[in-house]
Amino acid sequence: MELIPMFLKELEQEAQTTRDMLQRIPDDKYDWQPHEKSMTIRRLATHIANIPTWVTMALTTDELDFANNPYHEDVINNTAELIDYFEKCLVDGKSQLVLANEAILNQPWTLRNGEQVYSVSPKHEVIRMVFCQVVHHRAQLGVFLRLLDIPIPGSYGPSADEQ
Repeated sequence: MELIPMFLKELEQEAQTTRDMLQRIPDDKYDWQPHEKSMTIRRLATHIANIPTWVTMALTTDELDFANNPYHEDVINNTAELIDYFEKCLVDGKSQLVLANEAILNQPWTLRNGEQVYSVSPKHEVIRMVFCQVVHHRAQLGVFLRLLDIPIPGSYGPSADEQ
């Protein structure tokens, strides 16, 4: 069984759910956060939009070393910009999957911070983790929107707002 066609299908399915969620964010709520330890909606939504580029990172590199690659966050100021950014990130991730071959998926990929190694996994497991990250952070955004009394879309069936 080939993984790349399955990954492409899943990426597109999750992309539609992600689009539906990101489109609900009001432009005047980007600096809102539910708790001082929580991300702002801007940071969380930007992170969600950027996650498809992690597929590219997994396929085109052998590791991410936080010590040598400090996190750079793009600044998104409204939902139109956010959706454009998400679409660019999605094209980036999908294009690398289309170009990849199955053999590369078994190569190891390392997540580290200098000498501290967090994990070493085959690239196909890293891509699966990327999909899980999307779902995880989308759920966080759903809670943020719920707290703001903004109707949320369903993910794998209708939400309470759609019934």
